[in-house]
Amino acid sequence: MRADSPGTGTAYGPGLYVYAVVRAGTTLPRKSGGVGSPPAPLRTVAVGPVAAVVSAAPVRLRARRRDLLAHQELLTRLAGSGPVLPMRFGMIAPDEDVLRAQLAAAEPGHLAALDRVAGHIEMNVKALPAHDSLAALVTGDPTVRRLRDETRRRPGYEANVRLGAAVASALARRAGEAGRRALRNLAPMARATAEGPEVPGCALNLSFLVPQADSDRFRAAAELFAAAHRDHVELRVAGPLPCYSFVGTGTGSVSAAAPVGGG
Repeated sequence: MRADSPGTGTAYGPGLYVYAVVRAGTTLPRKSGGVGSPPAPLRTVAVGPVAAVVSAAPVRLRARRRDLLAHQELLTRLAGSGPVLPMRFGMIAPDEDVLRAQLAAAEPGHLAALDRVAGHIEMNVKALPAHDSLAALVTGDPTVRRLRDETRRRPGYEANVRLGAAVASALARRAGEAGRRALRNLAPMARATAEGPEVPGCALNLSFLVPQADSDRFRAAAELFAAAHRDHVELRVAGPLPCYSFVGTGTGSVSAAAPVGGG
């Protein structure tokens, strides 16, 4: 273990920080990077046809912006050498023996998942209410228009609350409807789709497994849809991303690895 002292950087312990599972023999990026400052050297732990990309684990790991970005950037660079099953930030195996045992136990699932994501990337699309389109909402929604008129005739706290609730509900409904139309429009360009976790204020959060060669076409189609429906939805497109959403339990997880905790 390397001790911390002013100016010496990150202290590393006996555990292994796990970035991803790849096919054995995958070339690591020439420009090594990862969590910690300076980052510990990358290496692979191979078991048969699969391998984990690892480095020494920092003794005190925090979800700092620098380390989050380093984790993501390394996964993106790894994807240039072949399919990658990405680990979430903060996955630490206690030692190499435990990691090898988990790789061996999960080998069939890892191989199936690597085959599934080979040549693909993830694109994420979030549909949010178009809050800057209130004029179009009032014009197109008779309930909101009626409540607005009533508020103008009889202003007051309760009238404002009713109007505000109606506006919020209508904006969310319009965003959800537009998001579902976007899904129908974009899904034919993807091999698979996956619903993401709920995001406050977000009507729809979807990820698409898209062939790498089609990522620009997918983004262009999403942006074209967003421009045509700007009065109904704010569409946010992120990607290309590592295929987090298409690595299911038992098909790409290192179950013995522990996410970073406190301390």
